[in-house]
Amino acid sequence: MPASVIVGLQWGDEGKGKTTDFLAEQVSTVVRYQGGDNAGHTIVIGDDTFKLHLVPSGVLYGHITPIIGPGVVVNPATLIREFDGLISRGIDISKVRVSHAAHLILPYHVALDKARESALAGDKVGTTQRGIGPAYEDRAARLGLRVEDLLDPASTAARLARAIPEKRALLAALGATDYADAVDADAIAALIATWGERLRPHIADTNDLVQRAYTRKEHLLFEGAQGAMLDLDHGSYPFVTSSHPIAGGATTGGGIAPLQIDEVMGVMKAYATRVGSGPFVTELTDAIGERIAVTGHEVGTTTGRRRRVGWNDAVPLRYAVELNGVSSIMLNKLDVLSGIPEILLCVAYEIDGKRVERWPASAAELARAKPIYETFPGWEQEITSVRAMADLPENARRYVTALEEIAGAPIVLLSVGPERTQTIERAWRPLRHAKR
Repeated sequence: MPASVIVGLQWGDEGKGKTTDFLAEQVSTVVRYQGGDNAGHTIVIGDDTFKLHLVPSGVLYGHITPIIGPGVVVNPATLIREFDGLISRGIDISKVRVSHAAHLILPYHVALDKARESALAGDKVGTTQRGIGPAYEDRAARLGLRVEDLLDPASTAARLARAIPEKRALLAALGATDYADAVDADAIAALIATWGERLRPHIADTNDLVQRAYTRKEHLLFEGAQGAMLDLDHGSYPFVTSSHPIAGGATTGGGIAPLQIDEVMGVMKAYATRVGSGPFVTELTDAIGERIAVTGHEVGTTTGRRRRVGWNDAVPLRYAVELNGVSSIMLNKLDVLSGIPEILLCVAYEIDGKRVERWPASAAELARAKPIYETFPGWEQEITSVRAMADLPENARRYVTALEEIAGAPIVLLSVGPERTQTIERAWRPLRHAKR
């Protein structure tokens, strides 16, 4: 059975949670491989809506082992709150496993994140202020505490003694106030001890779990957070996240080897959205943009911030498909475009008077980009009850075909509503190994 990676092809919020949930019946293990509680997956099952931030979407299936891999940064308070919320709704969380090697988000990380964004004023990056970036910084600087430290008071004390003086100095330099609790070593150590006792049954060597499942020929699914265009190295820097949402991140953050991955499914919306700061060439600030935002309920699951809305953009889409080695695509929220007379699709940019079809090499070049659009006739029909491609309006099918041709990968799943059942299965999913 294959190992599959689910990756966002835009700036996050593409509907990866629904994709993972839809495919989950076929798999034994779902692994979250990067990010932290800055992510948010919304899953609708009948009248129930689940909003998950750290726990993999597969937790809603009893047969699945949900894994939080070593590439994730974990705020134990958030994870425990999420556990409690799931338990209160009758969801069994006993199979959830957290990598001993995942790094912790501690109070001083959150304080630093907030202080930095405040100091940037009008030049904010647009972080979620959940401490994600500072936690990844400590990981790289070898100052971080890991999940395994939740069970080792001596290690906790030594690592806090090394980290806290620097954090105190940084917060003071940033002009932060009321941060004493965030750098109180005794208080943090007490929190860590409490967290450790609660999470002890869930802490494991998840790389070993992944490899043993692979050896048993079970189907593994790796889900990323955010999207390819927010990747630290490959996204629209500096308006990016602090980890690697691209498919390659599954190997460093999930415990799977590159040659063990058989399938990369990219996820995208029928239009584009972005949360926070950063370039957005096709952004809509008119009545059409407002209509899409309202109809699509474009509010961040984690932050509650209104998402910026724009037409779909083939330039970063082609780039993301190539970068991730995408073998198939799930297209979400096609139903949101119903009733719009004309749908625009950006097929290239104009930069300094020249047509450009590649993703710009620099942020300065991207800032000068203007969209070149092709126009497609819209459709009036409401499509949320459609379950076969042939039953979609002709103009909707034409738009889907155009997206598929531009992306260079087959669109095999089509979502026409938030529920699991509101999905059109268009074709078999090709595997990467089969393509070669």
